Amino acid sequence: MTRQVRCYDCAETYGIDDRKRCTCGEPLWFETDSSSFEWPDEEWTTGMWRYADVLPVTDPVGVPPGTTPLVRAARIDEYAGCRLHVKNEAQNPTGSFKDRGTAVGVGYAVQTDRDWIGTVSHGNMALSTSAYAASAGLECAVFVPADTPVERLELIDRHDPHIFRVEGDYGRLYAETLALETGVWFINSDTPLRVAGQKTVAYEIFEQLHPAEPDALVLPISSGGQASAVWKAVRELESAGLIDDVPRLYFVQAAACDPIATAYRNGESVVTPVVADETIAISIANSDPPSGTRALVAARDTGGTVISVPDNEIRDAMARVATSVGTDVEPSSAVAVAGVRRLSRSGDVGADDDVAAILTGSGYKERYDAEVDSRTIDLDDLEQDLASVVGR
Repeated sequence: MTRQVRCYDCAETYGIDDRKRCTCGEPLWFETDSSSFEWPDEEWTTGMWRYADVLPVTDPVGVPPGTTPLVRAARIDEYAGCRLHVKNEAQNPTGSFKDRGTAVGVGYAVQTDRDWIGTVSHGNMALSTSAYAASAGLECAVFVPADTPVERLELIDRHDPHIFRVEGDYGRLYAETLALETGVWFINSDTPLRVAGQKTVAYEIFEQLHPAEPDALVLPISSGGQASAVWKAVRELESAGLIDDVPRLYFVQAAACDPIATAYRNGESVVTPVVADETIAISIANSDPPSGTRALVAARDTGGTVISVPDNEIRDAMARVATSVGTDVEPSSAVAVAGVRRLSRSGDVGADDDVAAILTGSGYKERYDAEVDSRTIDLDDLEQDLASVVGR
């Protein structure tokens, strides 16, 4: 197990136990030699651990994340403006892509004899961390904003973590928890162990499409950790000689909170905080993303862009995915499909492009205020009422 982490920007190297961010201020990730990596022969039932050769932890904990389906969503092609494939990360054990990074983070905690694991989260990462901590017999500390909806807290609480509802500036929690000396090993959104696990989603996309390759990958972006992970993966696969062309990486934010897209539009080289408005995509509403600059570099390095979409387009994309793909995703996931549609309209994505959109989390565990289209009928009129709908 490698314990060396490197700064993507200045290339300074540290031990994983020494620092989670470089002295230059930028985030770190694991130094991985993928030059001899080949597509594995292991069964897909091992989940993301089939890529153990490029992971810093090799012993699985909990239910294996990964091997989520990549679906050719032809019924939504016209809407998306391209040949769309969707990677449904909602089928991970706790319903989101967070399980990939959590499994590596908790696995490392177990292998290094730690008793506590912790994280800062709006919901998905808190749920994932508490579940995998429970599977490993670790105590878990979860820090959430004070206004986190009770239905989310109820899901997290099922795994019996220590939940802290924090009043004040949520953005400060990221850095302050990493600096604590309490014996809790924090695996926050873009820490090296999380990025290492989350990169496996891109490995899977390429292996599932092989020998074809996607022209572009599109995904939501919040802290920048998942975007960094996907960029890391395509760099490693290129080094291994397993892909011919690096795909364009497109990252999508909600317009109400889009610091990375703002920096991209303004031609900035560094992402700075913004004042956020309310958005339905609350899980990605990060006004001061810790890996924002790294994600900005990733988009430019691959010929991609960073864009933002308004809430009305997010709602429309949610409905399209539900009625044309047959799965329900949370608003923060629908951002990716809304982004694909906008990219096709701007000409960044063409009708013949094969595009993979990463759907990061399930909508089935969310509750939305919406009118339900239904009707009340009398059982005696069953056939007549059904026929009036069917059109017979």
